[in-house]
Amino acid sequence: MRKALVLAVAVAHLLLLDAVTKEISVATLKGGPSVHVIPGFLSLTYVENRGCAWGMFQGSVWPLAAFAIAVMALLVWKRREFFGLGEKDWRGRLGAVSECLLYAGILGNLIDRVFRGCVIDFIDFHWGDAWHFPCFNVADICITVAAGALVVASLFPRERRRG
Repeated sequence: MRKALVLAVAVAHLLLLDAVTKEISVATLKGGPSVHVIPGFLSLTYVENRGCAWGMFQGSVWPLAAFAIAVMALLVWKRREFFGLGEKDWRGRLGAVSECLLYAGILGNLIDRVFRGCVIDFIDFHWGDAWHFPCFNVADICITVAAGALVVASLFPRERRRG
């Protein structure tokens, strides 16, 4: 019960951070020019993404929302296996953090899709005017870090338990 409460509180805090940063983006960046934080490298730019990663599937708001709900259901149903929550070593702890980040990221973008009809992105990495990484947000950071952590955990074989 305690672990579930900690998970819920952590996810709620990350969702709040995501929502607040998106609201600030709407209030300060929408309709205006980019704000150059590190000129030639990092800007804050308002973008409404009606698709998913890298702008794919534009205009597919409801199919993407349904997919997010299905993924969340699968993750919750298979959480012990997927996140390695039974592990007593670093993998279990990393899995718990990944679970929190993944839930927050998926839910943050799902809330945008359902209530705004698009996902608000605002973090823009670029190299001068020659190259731009697709804009992203706090929810996207959560998903990316969680995926990276799960990949790292999968690279190390689990020790076999002697019975």
